[in-house]
Amino acid sequence: MKDSHGVIIVFNFDIPSHLKEIEIWHNNFIQQQRLQDNQCLLVAHLKPGSGDEAERPELSPGLAKLTLVHSNLEEDPEDVRLEFVKYLRGVISSLSESRDREEMSILT
Repeated sequence: MKDSHGVIIVFNFDIPSHLKEIEIWHNNFIQQQRLQDNQCLLVAHLKPGSGDEAERPELSPGLAKLTLVHSNLEEDPEDVRLEFVKYLRGVISSLSESRDREEMSILT
């Protein structure tokens, strides 16, 4: 957890305890490490034929501002891949900005 640069939380909306568990993960990994929103990705894995995404419970306000991807690798794996690439770009961008700020603080 220490010095982490990003967090991906994968969960299942169909298991009620997962919503509480992802809040714990959010508090422990994201808030305590002061990660930016673009350094976090929520992946709600959907089993094939598990129902409509609109019927899913709402996320807490802290989680709702994070990028949420509904994954179903059997029906649409390309969307998950594209979102993952966007996520990695955000993490790399944050790392680069942080490094640049650190270098500038050393120079001044």
